[in-house]
Amino acid sequence: MVGNNNRGEDNLRRTENASSSNVSSDDDEGADFWSSKAVVKLTQKLLAEAIGTFFVIFTGCGAVSVNKIYGLTTFPGIAITWGLIVMVMVYTVGHISGAHFNPAVTVTMALFRRFPLKEVPMYMAAQLVGALLASGTLCLLFDINHDDYFGTLPVGPHLRSFIIEIIATFLLMFVVSAVATDSRAIGELSGIAVGSTILLDVLVAGPVSGASMNPTRSLAPAIMLHRYEGIWVYILGPFIGAISGGFAYNLLRPTNKPLRELIGSESSIMKNFSKNNISRSNDRVEGV
Repeated sequence: MVGNNNRGEDNLRRTENASSSNVSSDDDEGADFWSSKAVVKLTQKLLAEAIGTFFVIFTGCGAVSVNKIYGLTTFPGIAITWGLIVMVMVYTVGHISGAHFNPAVTVTMALFRRFPLKEVPMYMAAQLVGALLASGTLCLLFDINHDDYFGTLPVGPHLRSFIIEIIATFLLMFVVSAVATDSRAIGELSGIAVGSTILLDVLVAGPVSGASMNPTRSLAPAIMLHRYEGIWVYILGPFIGAISGGFAYNLLRPTNKPLRELIGSESSIMKNFSKNNISRSNDRVEGV
């Protein structure tokens, strides 16, 4: 019995030592996490997204404001401004954060495993903060009244604007998927390709929907100026268009896999069908 008591005490000490070592190791891991290079890198990426989104929205929406207030920019000038600022910021911070500046792009990248899923909420928050700061700055700099709204509003039926937002964002994400995620593309031209796509989309979709293609581009001005007419168009449309565009380009990627592996393994229905056929054949053999 004494031997058993000693063994019990030894086991208890081992358990306590193990638990204390686990606690200390957890504390060390927590300390290492916050001081690790990964956290520093993530912080830099979030700052790059926030700053990049700020200047995209400030410049693009600023061109809209200047044109409405002073009448100097003209519509083609607005389209060129959007294309140029996106191109400039892609080359400026693309190597740091990927230069998404758009929650629809971030979500689509994550869905198709081109971006870490755990970083999606932080990227979306950084993009929204950058857009809100840009919209707030424009409101402070210019005397924005009801007619000078620099957000996006549907012209005509909301459904028409919704459809054109899907198409415009589809094209944008299709191009982004090509130049940013495919090794066969010429990566050095990614900024020019994406900026040119933005310019073309604004020229075509701008008179109809405002050519948002970016939920934060529409949501931030709406929050600042309290104008939410048709806001659902600019939240749902870009997400649907971006996911569709990313999916379409994924179908064009080179692969040596058979069709079954591309669409996933056999579906559960096919598996059940195969199992039923095997069990029936076995029953027939046993019956014979």
